[in-house]
Amino acid sequence: MPSPDEPSVVFARHPDESLPPPVRALAAQVEKDGGRVLAAYREPVGGHWQLFGLLPIDAVLPTPYQRDLSPAHAKRLTDVVRKVGRFVDPIVVVSPAAGVYWTPNGHHRRTALEKLKAKLVPAILVPDREVAYQILALNTEKAHNLKEKSLEVIRMYRALAVEAPRTGEEDWAFQFEAAHYATLGLLYEENRRFAGGAFAPILKRVDRFLKAKLPTALEERQERAAKVRSADEALGTAVAALKKRGIRHPYVKNYVLARTSPLTRARKTVPSFDQAFARLVAAIEAFDVSAVRYEDVQRASTFAAPAGE
Repeated sequence: MPSPDEPSVVFARHPDESLPPPVRALAAQVEKDGGRVLAAYREPVGGHWQLFGLLPIDAVLPTPYQRDLSPAHAKRLTDVVRKVGRFVDPIVVVSPAAGVYWTPNGHHRRTALEKLKAKLVPAILVPDREVAYQILALNTEKAHNLKEKSLEVIRMYRALAVEAPRTGEEDWAFQFEAAHYATLGLLYEENRRFAGGAFAPILKRVDRFLKAKLPTALEERQERAAKVRSADEALGTAVAALKKRGIRHPYVKNYVLARTSPLTRARKTVPSFDQAFARLVAAIEAFDVSAVRYEDVQRASTFAAPAGE
């Protein structure tokens, strides 16, 4: 295997004769297919030669064996790229035949570019076709789950509180997406197994972006996280009592929260964050676990998913 200790980059529209024959052949093919080779380089881990370039979007297809496109993920990605106004994440491709380029990790990004009427796709071209199989383990397009997104938001939040202390949460609403991610991020930092999925429906309705500057707002976020933590502790006591009665079900936390939540669809007004969680804790502590039957929890679970991370 080539040594990665001797990095090489060739910035050229037509890579020179010093490149390995397969790399030169791929570069020539790209140019013939209407693409543009911007550089040939040796990647820093294994020292393998690869190309970086622009490919005609019509020549790029997903590998025939990868997961199906998620319309929701593709739409969200399209909306974000449109709003940001730039595309910064090249896809990886291999070429099974002249004029054809398969991407094992860029189906959604390619779709977003197509919807945005782009004619070219920035791509890293790998001469070795077998990488199309190996890279499935490195797929970068898995959508963030609640825990990942919340942790990412609170990490951005902390950095911005230092780098841009005069800005507020609303200045970063696009980047944070929703206020409750910051609150949940604090809870996930403390406990990676926190049942954020159980509390998210309530938080979505009562947690709003704060008006204070980020350093001050972060202190209030920590106070909000403490209130959610108190509710979770009360919930844990109720769940433990149900388990003693033999009621063990993945939906049990959601079941208790659904029956103690101060929020109902019929409400025309929503209480403040502090009011909502004060009432929630009181309701959980007063919850009559002796009246719950396993069949009730099981029946309720058929209409909703278990609490997730």
